[in-house]
Amino acid sequence: MTVLLDRYIARLNRRQPWCWRGHVVESVGQTVESEGPLASVGECCEILDRDGCAHSAEVIGFRGSHLLSMLVEKNERIRFGDSVRALGVHPEIEVGDGLLGRVLDAEAHPIDGAPLPPQPTTLPLESTVRNPMDRVPIRKPLATGIRVIDSMLTVGRGQRVGIFGGSGVGKSTLIGMMTRNTEADVTVVGLIGERGREVAEFLEESLGQGGRARSVVLVSTSDQSPLLRMRAALAATTVAESFAAEGRHVLLVLDSLTRFAMAAREIGLAAGEPPTAKGYTPSVFTRIARLVERTGHFQTGSITAFYTVLMEGDDQQDPLVDAVRSMLDGHVVLSRALAAEGWYPPVEVLDSISRLMPAVADAEHREQAALVRRMQAIYARSEDLVRIGAYKPGADPELDRALRSREAVRAFLAQSAREQGSYAETRSRLAELAAEI
Repeated sequence: MTVLLDRYIARLNRRQPWCWRGHVVESVGQTVESEGPLASVGECCEILDRDGCAHSAEVIGFRGSHLLSMLVEKNERIRFGDSVRALGVHPEIEVGDGLLGRVLDAEAHPIDGAPLPPQPTTLPLESTVRNPMDRVPIRKPLATGIRVIDSMLTVGRGQRVGIFGGSGVGKSTLIGMMTRNTEADVTVVGLIGERGREVAEFLEESLGQGGRARSVVLVSTSDQSPLLRMRAALAATTVAESFAAEGRHVLLVLDSLTRFAMAAREIGLAAGEPPTAKGYTPSVFTRIARLVERTGHFQTGSITAFYTVLMEGDDQQDPLVDAVRSMLDGHVVLSRALAAEGWYPPVEVLDSISRLMPAVADAEHREQAALVRRMQAIYARSEDLVRIGAYKPGADPELDRALRSREAVRAFLAQSAREQGSYAETRSRLAELAAEI
């Protein structure tokens, strides 16, 4: 009882001691226009319908002297003249070790059928980005359990990496392998705008019982409002920050950053922002930059982040893809052609890069990875000639070597979804492959 009372008093202290009110003058879609109350952008408010039921909303902008807010849930019951009350707080969630092993919605409410005990700390969803001087250089690798990444695209602890691919090429399966096999202390998974049927499927098949025990999963399905889809990504990042602040090394996986951007686009357009390339509003790219900058390697703890990005039509020059790629510390490109050949994971090594691999991998490792990459580049350059039988063995010694090593390279880089391997084992197999080449 004392704990509940303390939490209640703390919540009261965070709120303003007065309450501003207004009334609804127009409602279009999820957007509600009202005359008053006095509130700032991002502030929470409530709309009271004719039955006295409160509907949560968030201020997204202004139109003249009127306030624009967006409902968190559906708005069939909202009518002209309904009261709008400003709450004087911004969205926040409770965090703590009690979240481990749980599946939560965008507001950190449990959806796995079990009650959630009170957590010791309450944090805002939109936290302040850390001072750049609080960051420390990334020097230690973080094993993901995926050979092609650990060997050819080695990731450092605190790095931010994008997983780029078209629909149906295996992005979700890849992040499932990471969450099961990673060496991180805690894993936080944000499923943003996911299809409802795939949530339980991801938990059972991709994450598994072992991975779920040390993970926190936050879910927002595709039928929910853009506010909830955005909040799920923000909440996942906030949870990761809370564990990193305790000195833990966290793996944050957001699937997908594209759906976060689409939700931000809906909100921006509703607030009256001008559309730019593919309808994305200017604030979308600001929101993405602010989100990814919250991760990294800090004085206490680290957050290694993987963001999946959908390439519409497998177009690597898509404006969103290009912008996100410039914000991250590396990108993993998934190839539909490799997936069609049954090569899994279908990582196109020649199009992928880890900008921090030179800092986290030793010289021998880098040389061995460069040799394998060179063999793939040589084969790719002459692949058409080989396939049509126009190349005669012996004409190019380097190409002959690439052809001889082709099957060995494929056997090394390919990996089944259930196969596990340590970082030391991957390094050993890479050394053997380099010696064979």
